[in-house]
Amino acid sequence: RCQTCVLPCSTASEIAAEKARAAEVRDASGNVLANGDSVILIKDLKVKGSSSSIKVGTKVRGIRLVDGDHDIDCKVAGFGQIGLKSQFVKKVAQ
Repeated sequence: RCQTCVLPCSTASEIAAEKARAAEVRDASGNVLANGDSVILIKDLKVKGSSSSIKVGTKVRGIRLVDGDHDIDCKVAGFGQIGLKSQFVKKVAQ
């Protein structure tokens, strides 16, 4: 317990574990994603500045996780470098 406020204190290991949980990026199914994983899109995505869209089922290999609104950086065939949100992808078993 904390001596000043009487509430339970968090140890350094508890704080580190909480930060690790917050840093996890999960796909639409709840699977944890990691750098280098392959994913498929579960929804058609419109691309700003383009008249076409990325279709459902498009497979993306070698993703890179980043901080920000779009948590995945990747190269999509026919579109080039693009940022995706993890809620629109599903991890592919390798």
